[in-house]
Amino acid sequence: MRLQDKVALVTGSSRGIGRAVALGFAREGAKVVVNYSSSENAAQEVVKEVRAMGSEAIAVKADVARKNEVEAMFAAASDTFGRLDILVNNAGFTRPAMMVKMTEEQWDQVLDIHLKGAFLCSQAAALIMKQQNSGKIINVTSVAGIHGTVGQVNYSAAKGGIISLTKSIARETARYGVCANVISIGILALGMSEKITSDEKFKEIYMNRILLKRFGSAEDVVPSFVFLACDESNYITGQLLCVDGGYGMI
Repeated sequence: MRLQDKVALVTGSSRGIGRAVALGFAREGAKVVVNYSSSENAAQEVVKEVRAMGSEAIAVKADVARKNEVEAMFAAASDTFGRLDILVNNAGFTRPAMMVKMTEEQWDQVLDIHLKGAFLCSQAAALIMKQQNSGKIINVTSVAGIHGTVGQVNYSAAKGGIISLTKSIARETARYGVCANVISIGILALGMSEKITSDEKFKEIYMNRILLKRFGSAEDVVPSFVFLACDESNYITGQLLCVDGGYGMI
């Protein structure tokens, strides 16, 4: 097992890709902190699945855009497991609207969760990892953060910012043995992309942008998270890995 006895915290892991990553880590032997903001039952189900695999897990409620809740979550992780080896900043949602109609609240909500949340969690994780002289921070961006998308300037801006944030984190934390990388995820048949993959109009539009001519699945992306979390990637930092079926190549 490539993550045996490692401790991983995955934000927004009660459902969607976060859930898939948390379970993928557990299958590789990791102990998991399952973060959620509202779906406690779903988070506890993930905890049960992890424990059924023979590993350990706890569920911690925290809004990643609130510093006090983030600090409490990382304290819970440290108190329970004594260390933190892996952080995945995955939490997020969308508030779509055309730019000329987008409200300040819609802008702030998305930037707070995706970008501010990733900053606060990375900051908290780095304080722990610095003492250990080791750790992996994996941030999640999207094809929207690279290519842009209509009706989601807030989401695209936040996801674009994640890339620069990750590179700066990598430069600052390398001296402590911490690696920080970012994965750009394409259109998946789960989570926030479900509407796209189930609507015939959207399916046609987006399929024309994907080189491999199919939407992704959890099985397509989870191995990349495992790789960047394990010791096999110890000489990789500050990098953007696109797991998107060749989105934008056409």
